[in-house]
Amino acid sequence: MKKIIKLCGLLGLLLVNGAFAADGVRVEGAWSRATAPGQNVAMVDMSIVSDKSASLVGASSPACSSIEIHSMTHDNGMMKMRQVQSVELPAGERVALGKSGYHLMLLGLKQPLAQGETVPLTLNFKLADKAVVKVEVKAEVRPLTEVAPNADEGMHHHHMHH
Repeated sequence: MKKIIKLCGLLGLLLVNGAFAADGVRVEGAWSRATAPGQNVAMVDMSIVSDKSASLVGASSPACSSIEIHSMTHDNGMMKMRQVQSVELPAGERVALGKSGYHLMLLGLKQPLAQGETVPLTLNFKLADKAVVKVEVKAEVRPLTEVAPNADEGMHHHHMHH
């Protein structure tokens, strides 16, 4: 009985902190901005820590038709965004997607994202031993005008061209 109480307490703490975990992969602070009318794409940032070397290899959500993993780089003063197949997660290191230049791109939103809601996501990770782990995450939808808390200046613009 004590184990069940301890487990419930841990799960409650994870939910309060916006942390989600499975098989040694922890996802924290997942968030997106609310979308403007007519906007059918959104970015999601988060931090990920894996106990073992792993890779983020994909994602899905019932809120959109597809999700792509993107990287953003600056090239001669222009910000360029491109799709990548995975994001490497070195063992024990925190990878902050927004700050590192990576993010998830929600494409074909089925309805606008409204402040205060959450977006359900299923993240797919491939571990070093080739096992695939799925982590269910709820990304917080923040105000449209909010600046990312750890973002490098200019890293979060919804009006970028691919």
